[in-house]
Amino acid sequence: MILNASLDQSNSNTYANPIPSREFIMNLFGKVKKHLKREQIAHKLNLKNPDQKEALRRRLRAMERDGQLMFNKYKGYQLIDQNSLITGVVSIHPDGFGFVSNPDSEKDLFLPKNQMSHVFDGDVVQVFVEPSSDRNRTFNKLINIVERKTTHIVGQLKRSGDAFYLLPDSRKVLHKVDVDSHFLLNAKPGQYVNTTIVEYPNHRKNTLVKVTGVLGNPQDTGMGIKKALCRHNISGQWNDALIDQAEAKGRQVSESDKMSRIDYRDLPFVTIDGADAKDFDDAVYCEKTASGDWRLMVAIADVSHYVRPDDLLDIEALQRGTSIYFPGHVVPMLPEALSNGLCSLNPYVDRLVMVCDMTINSNGVITQSTFTEGLINSQARLTYDQAYALVAKRSSKLAKKVIEETPNIVPHIENLHALFQVLKPARRQRGAIEFETREFTFNLTKKRKISSLSSVKRNDAHRMIEEFMLCANVSTAKFLDHHKIPSLFRTHEGPQQKKLTVLRAFLLEKGLSLGGGDKPSPHHYNKLLDNIGHRSDASVIRTILLRSQSQAEYTSSNQGHFGLAYDAYAHFTSPIRRYPDLLTHRAIRAKIRCGKHKKGVHRFLSWLNLDRGLDKAAGYPYDKNAMDVLATHCSQRSRQAGEVSREVENELKCQYMEQFKGEHFFGTISAVTNFGFFVELDQGAVEGLVHISSLASDNFKFDAGKQQLSSGKQCFVLGDKVNVVLNRVDVPQRKMDFTVLDSVAFDAA
Repeated sequence: MILNASLDQSNSNTYANPIPSREFIMNLFGKVKKHLKREQIAHKLNLKNPDQKEALRRRLRAMERDGQLMFNKYKGYQLIDQNSLITGVVSIHPDGFGFVSNPDSEKDLFLPKNQMSHVFDGDVVQVFVEPSSDRNRTFNKLINIVERKTTHIVGQLKRSGDAFYLLPDSRKVLHKVDVDSHFLLNAKPGQYVNTTIVEYPNHRKNTLVKVTGVLGNPQDTGMGIKKALCRHNISGQWNDALIDQAEAKGRQVSESDKMSRIDYRDLPFVTIDGADAKDFDDAVYCEKTASGDWRLMVAIADVSHYVRPDDLLDIEALQRGTSIYFPGHVVPMLPEALSNGLCSLNPYVDRLVMVCDMTINSNGVITQSTFTEGLINSQARLTYDQAYALVAKRSSKLAKKVIEETPNIVPHIENLHALFQVLKPARRQRGAIEFETREFTFNLTKKRKISSLSSVKRNDAHRMIEEFMLCANVSTAKFLDHHKIPSLFRTHEGPQQKKLTVLRAFLLEKGLSLGGGDKPSPHHYNKLLDNIGHRSDASVIRTILLRSQSQAEYTSSNQGHFGLAYDAYAHFTSPIRRYPDLLTHRAIRAKIRCGKHKKGVHRFLSWLNLDRGLDKAAGYPYDKNAMDVLATHCSQRSRQAGEVSREVENELKCQYMEQFKGEHFFGTISAVTNFGFFVELDQGAVEGLVHISSLASDNFKFDAGKQQLSSGKQCFVLGDKVNVVLNRVDVPQRKMDFTVLDSVAFDAA
């Protein structure tokens, strides 16, 4: 069928070699109802002139660019079936490919490198999805960018002749970035800058940006933190209005604020934290009761008294969502006048607190808990090592010094430790999963560079305080759930089926199994962990078990906590550094001040919202819908904080490891992928990639079930010990490359 296409007037006037209009071409596809190659289209349109064919090629490319046609896997053009379009969010991998979230499936849609040239991480896009003969795969084609999410790029300013360009600091920016030379803000080549996108990339030109902030030189102290904060659009500073509002609260608790508080200043509360801690959220006290039970009191800084809903401090705290911790530095959720001052439970000063007062029986079960607005005066600021020395190393110099300086607290520390001994078996019986992981701390120079890495040795004092905080948090969750107050819960779902399938395949290769079928319980995980303790590959099995877990998040409804084996769990103990805890305190205060009001808590809360003359501190301006929004926001901020911290730590590690390029290291394969495997060095905390291209054979195959990469002669399996050479360190991109020594070659199974 050859169509005698009439050329519309607009085409004939515009082009030297006019061709049929877009509408005519669309109609052609509507009639043939199949895909056509360019030569077939030219034949059907009776286009024989080479110049006309070239014009057709350009028009088809333009129609593809504008989402009217699609160039498919058969190298032909076709109409786009709107029913086959999926709208989702792009997640870019540093190696150039990407994934698009699929709202209709747990499995994301894969996009190859050649489709990623114009998109940014986080963009909302439309993807054409066509099933293939392989049921587990689909043909995916990026059709349209619906919404841009990236607005700024951090990077190093570079110059080429008279032109300026940006070397992006993020491995997820895949495009060339040009810098408008009229908007440099006096930035010099080599400096790090923050930029705003002026024009997004297309098939004709690169991304264009203008400089909006100069961060400084690469060697400046704290530059890694500055870059990370800018990349994630996080403020590391406080404006004058916020500082003024925080400082206006004063340095000491006012006498009027002490009114109507329960006075606990006669009880020897203590704080037990890390040696470098500066903000103290929690203090603890414990005593044995006449009935033989234990009374545990967890006093938490009453941030909600000073930070009221919708004031400037609250708006900023909500935006930040959490404090962010870096080696040697912290970006707090609240100004230091509050976080390290008036709200911090520093020793020997009066402080306002919310108290969770619990009764715990000899079986480690919480039989009763109440919440009060209190006033305490901490009697000691102890470190974990000091507290541990008191209960386990009484004859040590450290213990003797504490006893000499604060003898009155010693019996109470002994009580705390005795209660911990009761809670330990109760935790085990409950089924909380016990993952033992290695932790490391960075020893820094004055310029915040790593001088060395040290392993963190957790002792009973760490575990003791952790257990007491869990008691307070679970009591809080039960309180909120019982009174049905709109609030946030900390939710941890059981492992998803996809992760379980991968886990079981790996365990099968190791001759192991996880009980529980499709719904294993924490007890099943603990049983397996007990069974592998003697094995040389126990650490890697623990890692795989940990990776099978879901990520915890905040929700507006109680859904339980799988890992801790709690039916209900919430965050109460850290309102200085976590916004959800601040919300929890407001919910508890609303109920406390409600008391036995005959109208009931829901009508009382509604009444407070109308502002009918009661103390606004008791006000509670949240409903279920508000909590849904806050849950999503706080979960996102929590994940972001973890990501920002890891980025800075990885850059510091790369800076530290630069001095060791060319040296040999022993390590363990910590992850296996289709493009190589990662190795964690035996000294710990440092991990790098052995890319598949660096291996002797180019015939390696990846087996996800066995977690191995194998060729005819070699096989690299998760958990294998390897000898590697540090080949390359890329500090700006925060990655290291290793090569395997020729002497390390394992016979393929």
